[in-house]
Amino acid sequence: MFDDRRSGKFALVLAAGSGNRLASLTTTSGGVRVPKQYCSLFGGRSLLGDAVARAELLSARENVVVVVARDHARWWEREFDGSNVRVVVQPCDKGTAAGVLLGLRTIESIDPQAHVTMLPADHFVADEGALAAALLAAQARSRSGRPVLVGMAADSPDPEYGYIVPVRSSTPTMGVSSFVEKPTAAEAAALLRVGAVWNTMLLASPLASLLQLYERRLPRMHAAFRWARPEEGPSRAESLYSMVESADFSRDVLQGSEPFLDLRVAPPCGWTDLGTPGRVRACVQRLRTRYVTSACRLPAVLDLAAAAESATASV
Repeated sequence: MFDDRRSGKFALVLAAGSGNRLASLTTTSGGVRVPKQYCSLFGGRSLLGDAVARAELLSARENVVVVVARDHARWWEREFDGSNVRVVVQPCDKGTAAGVLLGLRTIESIDPQAHVTMLPADHFVADEGALAAALLAAQARSRSGRPVLVGMAADSPDPEYGYIVPVRSSTPTMGVSSFVEKPTAAEAAALLRVGAVWNTMLLASPLASLLQLYERRLPRMHAAFRWARPEEGPSRAESLYSMVESADFSRDVLQGSEPFLDLRVAPPCGWTDLGTPGRVRACVQRLRTRYVTSACRLPAVLDLAAAAESATASV
């Protein structure tokens, strides 16, 4: 039976992205481009701060592992000053597959029997309770041994999202038929007609099951990172990253692993990845009058809503 105690449950927060598509909103007057996860949507704490709070609903704070980029030190050092969150530093960008695996190996060094919930750090969620319920349900289901992806019902045929095509089922948990990355608008519309959902990169899984996916799909990366240990420091991470090619977690690990994956669809919760200026503006217009900013110790360095409204006014 599923044990609801948080011991052995880890949250892996992915916070090493650069958010280049939002550069028009996230570049300061001094020419500094702030990575999206260190911005907020309506003031208050950063998207990364929101993600860590989300993670703490799913695991104990000391079991939250955040993967960051060395080049972003000015922001994450500020974000985690005095915090007991475990921070794992990528020496360079080798794609999301390497970043996820570095985090997984760090968790393995703490608890080889761990159960992991993975959360990107640059998403916005209006209804955290609804998403938390979906993630907890995915955690419970994945205790059977299979990774469970948490998809989001698409409200439009957006060609800039990745899609998951489910195996039709009368139960809340479905199999995965296929993944489609960045379809055309016409292809996205066709995907919606067959029940496809947006790929959020949210998932819950036993640690061992995720490592098995890497062993099948990226055996060289899996072998190279086999002995990664956080206490070995930056020089070891440099060595590991020098041995592998760039790879994407969705494209190179999840795709091709469909027979080993399950899917649950989250209820409507106001989720968006804020991936483009257009999505930021749409989210601001939808929520501006009713969203309450979370109180926080340390406000984010940049407010995306204010930047979007300023850019609109200048145009």
